[in-house]
Amino acid sequence: MTTLYLVRHGETEDNVNQIMQGQTQGRLTANGIVQAQEVRDKMASESFAAIIASDLKRSVDTATIIAEPHHLTVVQTPLLRERDWGGFTGRYIPDLKGEVWPDDIETLENLLSRAGEFIAFVKKTYPGKKVLAVGHGIINKAVQAVYYGKSMSEVQRMMNAEVRILEL
Repeated sequence: MTTLYLVRHGETEDNVNQIMQGQTQGRLTANGIVQAQEVRDKMASESFAAIIASDLKRSVDTATIIAEPHHLTVVQTPLLRERDWGGFTGRYIPDLKGEVWPDDIETLENLLSRAGEFIAFVKKTYPGKKVLAVGHGIINKAVQAVYYGKSMSEVQRMMNAEVRILEL
């Protein structure tokens, strides 16, 4: 059985400013760096076969910090990218309440499909191993929805640098 340690990236400037980041790169705040260091320190004694991250900077930076004691190169994948929010990207989140969703937002079906592909990738590539993966709030929610066979609304939101363990 493969054990997946699913992590959300550390706090970013856009998180603090309530900006819809989507697939923008993002920049960790000083607090976000500390959060990643705390995860690194908690996970230092674990033996991971791989540390994987979304290919967006905020996740790569978080994963790179966590990977330090393991001397592993971070494997990047677009499968773990955050949901593409299309025309909502870069907007102030409170202003979006009640707005009609633009047609260019990534569909829920596509998001859940990517989540399933990610789970299949981890199981096939790292069978019976421990893997740590750094993603984003919504894609991590999708990974858990697929894993548990639940709807997205049934999965509790992950906080920055939170870790959840899934047995695949």
